[in-house]
Amino acid sequence: MSTIHQTADNPVTIDEIVHVLSHRPTATTREREWSGVTVDMYAPLHDISERYPALDHHLICYCPSGSARLVQGRDGSVHESLISPGVSMLMPAGYDSLWEGSASATARLRIPTALVVSAGEQIGRQGTTQIEIRNVFATRDPVIEHFAQVLIAELDRTAHPAQTLIVDHVSIALAAHLLRSYNAYDPVIPREHPALSKVEIARITEYIEDNLDRSIGLAELAGIVNVGRFHFTRLFKRSTGMTAIGFVEQCRIRRAQTLLLETNIALSEIALMTGFSDQSHFTRRFHRHVGCTPAAFAREHGRRRRVPKAE
Repeated sequence: MSTIHQTADNPVTIDEIVHVLSHRPTATTREREWSGVTVDMYAPLHDISERYPALDHHLICYCPSGSARLVQGRDGSVHESLISPGVSMLMPAGYDSLWEGSASATARLRIPTALVVSAGEQIGRQGTTQIEIRNVFATRDPVIEHFAQVLIAELDRTAHPAQTLIVDHVSIALAAHLLRSYNAYDPVIPREHPALSKVEIARITEYIEDNLDRSIGLAELAGIVNVGRFHFTRLFKRSTGMTAIGFVEQCRIRRAQTLLLETNIALSEIALMTGFSDQSHFTRRFHRHVGCTPAAFAREHGRRRRVPKAE
């Protein structure tokens, strides 16, 4: 386990952090001398196990691509989740942290506390006494995502005098959003996830199709889009018109139909390859969905089923 030796009384600054981490950014805004948010881009990391002391700034880790299962520990709590595109992690200044597992590609947005205090003063918060940014292990916040993508896009562009104006405005807007949505002194307003996006549905479908040969639970599907199991069941039904379990079974039946039409694999093997407990279970569920048995389906489409040899 890698440990950075720094005390809580001497937290790591934005300038120091890039030198003390065990990994280096693939791109950074540091040479551009942006006065607001500092952005560091990092490649995926595997098999990490690291502890870090407190930072003197707020940190948002935004995942722009890829996915990985990550364990985070802060403020006496440990959280494990699948970090996927669109997910943000918020770590307020002053928190020790633990990171284990794997990390997806991340854009790390480092926000000076003075920037948040300044935004607070503009909306009537008196200094730091009415500001405390919440610790959030994982959230899908479209506002954070939008600002992160704007900053990433500016990093990809050639340096230009107009960037200073753009970044200053985005930085203060991001600080104001943190105050509005993540200030511990303000009541939490539940944000209803309207529906799963097409990208999220595609990601769930891909995961299901890659794991059809085994049992697939609701909790692991919910983890793909970083919501709770029970919330996921409502979201999925609202987004697709069917239950997640029913959707998984439809995927199993579609795969079975493909195998019946394109291979000569025995029915008992197809049953196991598509996640059914045995051939009898497979036949019952196939008949319910298709209206005939697997063998009859194959015959109707000009395929003869291989008969297992007697022992």
